[in-house]
Amino acid sequence: MSVTIEEIAGEVITRAGDTKRFLIAIAGPPGAGKSTMADNLADALRARGETAEVLPMDGFHMDNAVLSERGLLARKGVPESFDVRGFLDIIRAVRPADQEVLIPVFDRFREIAIASARVVSPEHRFIIVEGNYLLLSQGKWAELEGIFDYSIMLAPPIEVLEERLLARWRGYNLTEEQASAKVNGNDLPNGRLILENRRRADVTLEIA
Repeated sequence: MSVTIEEIAGEVITRAGDTKRFLIAIAGPPGAGKSTMADNLADALRARGETAEVLPMDGFHMDNAVLSERGLLARKGVPESFDVRGFLDIIRAVRPADQEVLIPVFDRFREIAIASARVVSPEHRFIIVEGNYLLLSQGKWAELEGIFDYSIMLAPPIEVLEERLLARWRGYNLTEEQASAKVNGNDLPNGRLILENRRRADVTLEIA
């Protein structure tokens, strides 16, 4: 399916009607383009006079020290390496638009989550939640079913994901061997898990 950001912005505004809070999920494998699409959609909504904020799931990565204790550091990014309960609590707090909610944001350069780094206020009508496991049908992630008003699944071909992910890790000054180990040992297996165990989305796109 091919659809533009402008078309999606128009669709969600129509669906939102006069509701005070509208939650949009952008899900997909690592490297699918979720964060870029979320920022672009927020900009498109603001250009139409709407208020929007992005809520990234990556802010709920467990700290490296905790992952190390659990033997998960090398597999950072798998479903169990996130604070799912904390994420669910935040989404449920954001849902009614009756209070200010402070959310964490992940700093990829330092590999840590920064607490209370972004504010979701009651005035933000559209909240764009982006992350790998928003439509995952397994574990506690399945508790997100029904909470989003509109969902987008980004599902590029595996070869496209591999190319993008290798470029990402090279950008962090990893060697070719290190980048390949990250991609093939962790990112792509996570990507396949997401693509093979996803709930139905309102829109599914191969290219963001």
